Amino acid sequence: MSCDWEWFEMSEQRMEKPCLSGGGVPVPESGLQVHWKEFMCGGGSAFCNILISYPLNKVIFRQMMHGVEATFALHQLQKEGLGFLYRGMLPPLLQRTLSMSLMFGVYDESLRPLLERKLNPYVAKTCAGVVAGCFEATLMPFERIQTLLIHPKFHNKFKNTADAARHIVRHYGIKEFFRGLTPILIRNGPSNALFFIFRDEIRQRLPVQEKLIYQSLQNFLAGASIGAFLSTLFYPLNVIKIAMQCELGGPHRTITYEFRYILRKRGLKFANFYHGAGLNISRAFLSWGIINASYEVCRKLLYA
Repeated sequence: MSCDWEWFEMSEQRMEKPCLSGGGVPVPESGLQVHWKEFMCGGGSAFCNILISYPLNKVIFRQMMHGVEATFALHQLQKEGLGFLYRGMLPPLLQRTLSMSLMFGVYDESLRPLLERKLNPYVAKTCAGVVAGCFEATLMPFERIQTLLIHPKFHNKFKNTADAARHIVRHYGIKEFFRGLTPILIRNGPSNALFFIFRDEIRQRLPVQEKLIYQSLQNFLAGASIGAFLSTLFYPLNVIKIAMQCELGGPHRTITYEFRYILRKRGLKFANFYHGAGLNISRAFLSWGIINASYEVCRKLLYA
């Protein structure tokens, strides 16, 4: 999932006027001077998350790719050794850091003018979320390379991220970096929009916490719950995306073709698309909890 965010808590000294009705987004006195902070907060939160959750993410990838149980995927990783555990981390580290930076920043930049024009807050958040999701999709070459580096059949083919990128450009062209773009676009836009809406609705209904530890716990649980739900909802799209990106060269199959192919391969049971969903819920819960909590810490530091 790429799901994602924006929390605004400007102090009264930084605000020219109160929050716009229903949007939860204040209008700062000099917006151009502070907008970059949202990009920084989003990127910092993603950086913390990847360092902590990458091994779990790799187990889920194996389950998505092969449709196997968690114990079998863990056995595979154990057999490969510690040297391969963090193999392929650089692309998602760069991609998620840049992605979350764009997510927060572009959402902020898109939402403000819409709310200033008195557009319905829910419509404005939906539009801003979709725009931010499309911007995120420009970073999908990182996902593409990560998939190739994680796949066992490419372990001896590519040394690292740079080697894989050079090979793709030399033999297949730029288009190969964007294999699987359609499921990413379908995933990013709606999931981002839903996250923003759910997050703001929950935040308005939760009590205000005075102590920092309770604020952090509340932010963790709110982000974790929404992230886990949306990640599970859009999980089949990730399965299709990975299946498409595990191929190198050849025709770019459509999302409909890939869906039908995987469905037949897994016994014509849609439930089999959810192999790995249990661990995915745990990973998403942890990841989005870390992102949400660390994002708030970054905001406190930058807006202090």
